[in-house]
Amino acid sequence: MMLSLNNLQNSIYNPMIPYVGTISEQLDPGSLIVIRGHVPSDADRFQVDLQCGSSIKPRADVAFHFNPRFKRTNCIVCNTLISEKWGWEEITYDMPFKKEKSFEIVIMVLKDKFQVAVNGKHILLYAHRISPEKIDTLGIYGQVNVHSVGFSFSLDLQNTQASTLGLTQISRENVQKSGISQLTLPFEARLNSPMGPGRTVVVKGEVHADAKGFNVDLVSGKSRDIALHLNPRLNIKAFVRNSFLQEAWGEEERNITCFPFSPGMYFEMIIYCDVREFKVAVNGVHSLEYKHRFKELGRIDTLAIDGDIRLLEVRSW
Repeated sequence: MMLSLNNLQNSIYNPMIPYVGTISEQLDPGSLIVIRGHVPSDADRFQVDLQCGSSIKPRADVAFHFNPRFKRTNCIVCNTLISEKWGWEEITYDMPFKKEKSFEIVIMVLKDKFQVAVNGKHILLYAHRISPEKIDTLGIYGQVNVHSVGFSFSLDLQNTQASTLGLTQISRENVQKSGISQLTLPFEARLNSPMGPGRTVVVKGEVHADAKGFNVDLVSGKSRDIALHLNPRLNIKAFVRNSFLQEAWGEEERNITCFPFSPGMYFEMIIYCDVREFKVAVNGVHSLEYKHRFKELGRIDTLAIDGDIRLLEVRSW
């Protein structure tokens, strides 16, 4: 299962606000909550609460309180309520919500944190203060219109076994670190069948908190030409693309509408090979195209990855 927002389960349509509903399954790592709606013109705030129960007196603990505010300063306040006491606020001033505009909130549950994207753009990370397995209720309150709430209880990241499907690893073997197998870097693997139109490569990983950059390369193993060099540089927010042909780098391509990576975030990068170009998507959102400079697609047979990420999974088909 890839980060897909189309096959959501248990969707609820046009709920009355305030909405308080039971979450039917446990929020294991990899689960998504997708809320689509719009902000009315007179909104000063609304909130999405992941709660441990629905008790009002005493008030149920809130593991994750996500609270966009439109008064005075536009910001998102996140917090946790334990035994009717709020903890410290984490405030995000990069405000993706606008009055009279529609939105899509995607809350992803990771092992140690929540990751939130709005309208396809990464917004914030929030470290767990209450174990997510205690969450069983979703509450939505305040001035907001909600069209749909959907869940994806993916077991994708359950115990992220570092897997390479459709590839044969060439580089050093996996190492066991604290019981989590991970793919060591630099990583190099041979595609079980070479590149060509319709072929797809998926790379899943987590960006280091202090990451400067990383690279994902599609290589012709024989000549060591790099057909596609994808090089997100977090320190300057540039997503550099290039090719290394006949011992020389070509001209860099950098134009992008939105830089899709942030320190600490989980990502799924999909590289799709088309007849004329590669198409790249990150976390379900199309990011860029790259016209083929290395034309003999059938000779592209190797994937190489290195840099400031924890590599979790690589697949190809």
